[in-house]
Amino acid sequence: MQLSHERPDYAWVLRGADGRQARVNDRVLVRSLALAPDRLVEDWPAAATAAALEPAHLQPLLELQPELIVLGTGARQAFPPPAVMAACLTRGIGIEVMDNAAAARTYNVLAGEGRRVVVALLLDGGAGD
Repeated sequence: MQLSHERPDYAWVLRGADGRQARVNDRVLVRSLALAPDRLVEDWPAAATAAALEPAHLQPLLELQPELIVLGTGARQAFPPPAVMAACLTRGIGIEVMDNAAAARTYNVLAGEGRRVVVALLLDGGAGD
């Protein structure tokens, strides 16, 4: 049986993530990041934890004009303050919060469907504040 490696139709693939690192294409990143199918925002200047996020932290994500933001909050799911959620929802942008591993899987499925999705991952080594 011949197997072929199918490449996605988008530039940035999130191959996996946990609370400490993310593998984007063939690179291992250890600082918080944001990723869209056509753009990588390294060293996303986010808070260290979901609880410390503020609406201003979302500005680099909103500039990517997503229809949905998938927020990975580290090794465990933790919800940001209501003002952060409202910063997306009042603009008609969906926001889903989950742990980084689930966020990586969700991003890949949605990007593979051609959706305008942005995944933002909080990583232990990568707070901007």
